[in-house]
Amino acid sequence: MRYGSGKYTYELVEGWAKLPEGTSFLDVCGICVDAQDRVYVLNRSAEHPIAVFDREGNFLTSWGQGLFKRAHGSGVGPDGAIYCTDDRNHTVRKFTPEGKLLMTLGNEDQPSDNGYVHDGFDFFWSLTTIAKGSSPFNRPTGVAIAKSGNIYVADGYGNARVHKFTADGKLLLSWGEPGYAPGHFRLPHSIYVDKQERVWIPDRENSRVQIFDNNGKFLDQWENVFRPTDVYIDDEGVVFVSELCLRLSIFSPDGKLLARWGTQEKQKETALFVAPHAIALDSRGDIYVGEVAMTYAKVDRGPRVLQKFARKS
Repeated sequence: MRYGSGKYTYELVEGWAKLPEGTSFLDVCGICVDAQDRVYVLNRSAEHPIAVFDREGNFLTSWGQGLFKRAHGSGVGPDGAIYCTDDRNHTVRKFTPEGKLLMTLGNEDQPSDNGYVHDGFDFFWSLTTIAKGSSPFNRPTGVAIAKSGNIYVADGYGNARVHKFTADGKLLLSWGEPGYAPGHFRLPHSIYVDKQERVWIPDRENSRVQIFDNNGKFLDQWENVFRPTDVYIDDEGVVFVSELCLRLSIFSPDGKLLARWGTQEKQKETALFVAPHAIALDSRGDIYVGEVAMTYAKVDRGPRVLQKFARKS
């Protein structure tokens, strides 16, 4: 089946991810594509926390067993290193493509103090307990690496800040406070750094994408989204956004909507999307969308929790 329109038309690749028999992703929370179009899938399974595929969906390898308390977001560096956030042990870690740990940012199991109270039954109430922006980290959600090597982290569930580090992990600056004004956040859920080192933040519970320069100066915000979870920008500056409200949106560099598609049916097992959480593109412009269907809707969609849309135009 085809989705989108005009120049941005895509075909769903049925059964793309060829997982080892008897295993499941459960949730796909982060997706990275390297220079060889290998797809690194950060997920919440015990067997294959980082599952690696070629662009045809063939399973290559996996690593990360026993490393994550609750994996959340990922990014790939200019050198091919894989960065992952863990929102339950409050760290961001850097790995080689083969899974060797190179660096850890944050103090394991030591969240920063800003008043946040984690209530597993009332997610929205927990967000209201964040009294102020604080130091790294309190349940970090997203990580992105600029061409300069600078590391940017969205510190989202238990904080309301973005942090900028040098390539070797020195904290340079932080910005953001809880709230609704420009430059404030109500769950900075992920992060993307473009060619100009502008920082794009899907501010999920404010239903907007905020854009900053590399020193944290607010530049703009886009509001034609609903509960955005992730952002990816291609070489032409086209912006791809996954939205927890069961859809995917494509925008021009100046924010004009180019294409959008999502779920029409109500059955969780057969719906196109249940809970889009991560988005990435490969060198040919094909789109990969990962979902947190188990966490969000208590349904195991098997390999369908990661879907590929091949560009046709």
